[in-house]
Order: sequence, then C-alpha cells, then structure tokens
Amino acid sequence: MIAPPVIVGIPACAKTISDMPFHQTPARYARAVLHGAGALPVLIPPLGETMLGLLDTLDGLLVPGSPSNVHPDHYDGGVSETPDFHDRERDQTTLPLIRAAIAKGIPVLAICRGIQELNVALGGSLIQRVHTLEDRLDHRGGPGPHDVRYGPKHAIAVTGSLARIVKAETIEVNSLHGQAIDRLGNGLVVEATAPDGTIEAVALPSAPGWLLGIQWHPEWAFAANPHSVAIFAAFGDACRSRKTSNQKA
Repeated sequence: MIAPPVIVGIPACAKTISDMPFHQTPARYARAVLHGAGALPVLIPPLGETMLGLLDTLDGLLVPGSPSNVHPDHYDGGVSETPDFHDRERDQTTLPLIRAAIAKGIPVLAICRGIQELNVALGGSLIQRVHTLEDRLDHRGGPGPHDVRYGPKHAIAVTGSLARIVKAETIEVNSLHGQAIDRLGNGLVVEATAPDGTIEAVALPSAPGWLLGIQWHPEWAFAANPHSVAIFAAFGDACRSRKTSNQKA
C-alpha cells in the first residue's frame, strides 16, 4: 500500500493585479516544501477563520514571507507607519490559523512576515520600521537583482533547537525585512539574534508540536545552503512524525 502524502499548508496573500483580486505567494516556498521538506504544498486562500476547517487535513503549516506587514491594530501598535503595505485578509486568516495549528500540535515553520505573525498571534508586538532606530541596522534588502538582494547580509548568533538543527552557533543569513519582533509573544524564546540585537529566530518550548520562527529567507535557493537544507529537512521530519502518530492513534 502506498503511504498517503504529507501535506503542508501555505497561507497565500491577497493581491490586486490589474483591478482583479488574486490569492498568491512566491513559488519558492512551495518548491522548498516539496523538495526540501519532502511534502506536498497546498495554498490556503486568505478567506478568514473559515480556513481553520483545513487544519485537520494538514500535517504542517508554513507561514511565508510577504512585502505586506501585520496591521498594528492586532498588537495595539498605534498608527500604522506603513499604511500602503498591509493585507488585512491575510491577517484575518493567518493569526487564527497559527494559534489553532499550535493548539493541535501541527508543526509550524514561520518565515519573515510569518515570524512576525507568529509573534503577534501569541500576544507579542512589532517594531514597525527597524531601520529608523539609531541602534539598529537597515535589514531591508536594498536595490539590485534578486541574487544580490537575497544574498548573505550578516551573521547571526544561534542557540537552542535551531542550533541543534543547523549544527552551528553562528551562521550567515540574508535580510529583507523592514519590521521585526519587539515584545515577545507568550511562551516564545529567542533562538537567534543579529549583531544589533534584532531577533532572528524564535521557538515555543511549550508547544505540543514542532515550531520554529525565522526572520530571514531560508527558502531562497535553499538547496545550495546546508543550513537551509537542515531547516526544511527538520520541518519535513516533524510533519511526517505527526502524520505517523495520527495514523497510529
């Protein structure tokens, strides 16, 4: 008998292109799930809490990056400093999805905007524009072709479960974000920091399932980076383990 496939859900963004609404996310996330985690990727439309009904069919949840930012209304952040870069439909979908996935023990890998959504979903707050703070680096990607913008930008100090996954205490990462974690969400612990103290990775030791939030983009050309390969392999292993446990239950 052929074993059923492992399924990973990827929440999509709400976009308007030529006055038409679209649901989409960059293709590299699905490719990393398929070839890095060894799972079948399925896009989740940003249609709000009704999407919670999909969770019982999923073995994992990957919350991807996006140019948009979590609206500060969700963390009492005051007036938006990036009013042209929000996606309310995604907020209304991902925040309850993340909380429900954690409660069900579904493995979660949250990347870039995803780590920010994870933090907000658990009661944390965000710095709206990191580059405006005197003691912080400019973590945005800057100009140039994609290979330059997504190339290594700085080292990060790594600890905890992430250090065990990548088998290193320091790694080089890319950097393409304007916002970052400010106050940590309930139960989250820091597992990586940039030289300026910006939080680059978090975990949730109390979660019933595997969980990792990452501020950089390991999905970009992941197969060429051994640390990215290790992250997606660990995520895939956690998804398979959960599926196996559910089948035995």
